Amino acid sequence: MTATLRTLITLPRMLRHGAAVGAQLPPDASVVLDPPAPELRAALTAAYAGDHAPARDLLAATRVGAEWERRGGYVPRLAESALHSPGWLDAWLAESPQDPDAVLVKAEHSVQQAWEIRTGARASSVARDQFQAFFALLDDAVPVLGAAAELNPTDPVPWQVALTHARGSQAPREVFDAYWAEATARAPHHYGCHLSALQYLCDKWYGSHTEMFDFAERAAEEALPGSKLHALPLLAAVEYDVVAGGPSREGGRIERSRIQAALDRARELSDAYPQGDPEVAGVRNHLALMLVLADRHEEALEQFRALGVHATEYPWAYLGDARGEFLDFRAGVRMRVAARMPFFSRSKPAGASGAVKAGAYEAGTEAVATPRPSPVTPHCLALVAAPPHTVADAALMCGVPLRIAPAPGRSSYVELAADSEPGIRATLLGEDRLTAAADNFTTGEPWPALVLRRTGDRYGFTLLRQGKKVADHDWDPAAPVPDHAAVAATAATLTAMYGVADARPVTNLLRGSADPARRQSALVKALGLPPIPAGFGTRDEVLTTLAGAQVLARRGFLAGILDTLSGDPSGRPPMPRRPRWWVLRIAGLVLFTPVTAYAWWSPDIGWFRASLSTIATCYIARQLTGAWRRRGRVTKV
Repeated sequence: MTATLRTLITLPRMLRHGAAVGAQLPPDASVVLDPPAPELRAALTAAYAGDHAPARDLLAATRVGAEWERRGGYVPRLAESALHSPGWLDAWLAESPQDPDAVLVKAEHSVQQAWEIRTGARASSVARDQFQAFFALLDDAVPVLGAAAELNPTDPVPWQVALTHARGSQAPREVFDAYWAEATARAPHHYGCHLSALQYLCDKWYGSHTEMFDFAERAAEEALPGSKLHALPLLAAVEYDVVAGGPSREGGRIERSRIQAALDRARELSDAYPQGDPEVAGVRNHLALMLVLADRHEEALEQFRALGVHATEYPWAYLGDARGEFLDFRAGVRMRVAARMPFFSRSKPAGASGAVKAGAYEAGTEAVATPRPSPVTPHCLALVAAPPHTVADAALMCGVPLRIAPAPGRSSYVELAADSEPGIRATLLGEDRLTAAADNFTTGEPWPALVLRRTGDRYGFTLLRQGKKVADHDWDPAAPVPDHAAVAATAATLTAMYGVADARPVTNLLRGSADPARRQSALVKALGLPPIPAGFGTRDEVLTTLAGAQVLARRGFLAGILDTLSGDPSGRPPMPRRPRWWVLRIAGLVLFTPVTAYAWWSPDIGWFRASLSTIATCYIARQLTGAWRRRGRVTKV
């Protein structure tokens, strides 16, 4: 009861301030999960295309320059790409079998391959044959790991991989300690090695909550200014609060003061980096989640601002779909902050520069403000398998202005129209308003809507039917090749929806990621849908140049209900009435006219029922008369 009352009290504040709070955040469609750095992105894109040269050059530069932190981040991403497209790594090893970079990627690839078979599930949920294959692959990885360490003796990254291997192979503490000594001898403050060691020492593996926190706090105390090791206690707090859910049955309770200190230390680290800096994206994602759980929503909103488009898989994957959880938490923080603002106050935008202090990466370096990079603008367009007047009738209550244009085959193009002052309902729809609108106007209708997305070099679509998302896919040249079973299921859904007999061409289009623009256009053609209008993805409102494009004005909730019931087309595109509409109303008029005459003539009917039939007859006659008068002003589709 108390919670319900609190919600009723704060709801007006949310509705009033929700659109303004966090307005500087990038749109949902711009948010990318674990976006690689530009140089790594180029190497990944080339690797998926079968070319190992950019990856070879990238890792060689980190080895020559002793950039161990970057190397420790690049190697797992390249190894992950080899899990899905191993040809480029095999070609590299065949060309240079003693290349320390190629052998290092192979070592990480071998360990990842074993973990992929085991999965990240608890031991009780892993089958016996999975464990057998897991341990067999880890055994096969040992000589590769040894070769990687020998080929580049000063490199700490092979020992980062070895620490992960020790956790999987159930290595005893003395083996872990030996690996840890080798790693710290080469780079005592290496972030990747500390992350691997933290996992080995946590309660769910071979340590305890207390040992994990002691290790993390000790590393943070000894860390250099600006080092990400200052966030290690924060990661321990996430492991304790989110993953483990608190103290274990054997005890190991951590004082809340240590967790609060971890959050404050991580916040100081975040403030020392520029806004939008991907270097600390992982830290800021973990910090945002923990601040929300600590009911520090204003501070969490600042972290979401600092993150920009850089979402990371963890910690959000602990809670469900990583990107979806990130967006849900971000929206929830906005609403919680708005709910705490006085109703008649005005929300204050972020600082003029919108930038967080850029801090010192090394001791003695003065902080310099760095502007936040602008997010790539997302563009969306819906292909609806219904004529414009049908879509307009269904979209009266969607809450946003839409531009609807006729397309070949009695279909429609739909996009968002400009709206200088979005209403409350538009705010509640979230950032991806076209998909939300398509969810609304497909509800109760027999036809589907395919919403296409283009954001920079990332392309995708969402298929909606009966108000539900039935398929979703993204093409990203730097992302792993999607699983064949998943894309085959998506292709089957698409072809069944649009009556295409052979799903194999569609599966092939979804399976690859190179040249996403061509794949998206080819998919639309393969499904028999209208071609994508020229300019889509490069500018807003591409339908303005199409003949017959009309704007369906945004209307209030009650106005939408009244227009839906009355059939009054004012404020929406003038569309011709369908033959079925005329037939039903003429038949109704033919039926009700004699019934009304008989009702007034017969003394047995009574005045009340006679009045009802009269009202029905007049209402139908008014609809027919109005439609007949407007017939010369409708747009022919």
